[in-house]
Amino acid sequence: MLIDVFNIISPILLIVLAGYLYAKKHPTDMSVANRLTINIFVPALVFSILVSKDFKLLDYQMLAIGAIGVIFISGLLAWIFSKIMKIDIKTFVPPMMYANSGNIGLPLALLAFGKSAMPAAIVLFIIENTLHFSVGIKTIDRSSSFVKMLRIPMIFVSILGVALNLVDVTITPTLLTPLTMIGEIAIPLMLFSLGVRLVDIDLKDWKIGIIGAIFKPLSGLIAIILIMPWIALNELNSALLIIFAILPPAVLNFMVAEKYNQDPKSVASIVLIGNLFSVVTLSIALYFLLSIT
Repeated sequence: MLIDVFNIISPILLIVLAGYLYAKKHPTDMSVANRLTINIFVPALVFSILVSKDFKLLDYQMLAIGAIGVIFISGLLAWIFSKIMKIDIKTFVPPMMYANSGNIGLPLALLAFGKSAMPAAIVLFIIENTLHFSVGIKTIDRSSSFVKMLRIPMIFVSILGVALNLVDVTITPTLLTPLTMIGEIAIPLMLFSLGVRLVDIDLKDWKIGIIGAIFKPLSGLIAIILIMPWIALNELNSALLIIFAILPPAVLNFMVAEKYNQDPKSVASIVLIGNLFSVVTLSIALYFLLSIT
């Protein structure tokens, strides 16, 4: 079982490490690649799965409800903790709510459970990103408009894909095949980009980073305990929801904090240390989950 866990985690770590080492030696601007990932590759991946004839969206409604519950319960716990510890809510709460369901969640689901897990992983990814680009940004910037959210390619494509799936529209293989091929670029590129991004993050605010690294999976597990008795999931989707709940903070949290000047150095430390610490938490979780699925 330990070998299985190592075989799942090691490819992720090696691709992230490759990005980190390359950027360390050759300063790399990934802005173009990141824009392509966000605007082209990830939307293509999401859309290709949503319109796949084998993907029935309504089969995942309980999983979607579970994901929403995990995000908001984690946020509520983080808000209470921030109040007690006198930590800036706008700095601490978003990274505790919005997890790395793209860079880490998608490849982890693929490597741990195979291609059959990708539709469920995409549902979790869509839920997390939709809430992050709407509620998450609104939390930091009250003046932001929900209408602008519809201009984000990932959100627009998700809505279109969901609509086509619900009315059972079939996309011709002539279009679906290239979309699938383009989408498959996203997963390794997101991991490599994560490694490059880590070069620019320092550990000056390491205390809040450690607090976040411990609090994120802990709050996620509490959310799972509260939610699981109320939703009916099969073994695979239950395992994916547990993994989703303990994923580290999304790198996007740092990008948003940087854009809105919301203590980006502290958020950077939360993201970096949380992702490093997740190697341990995710390995432990996979060890137990693989033994029962």
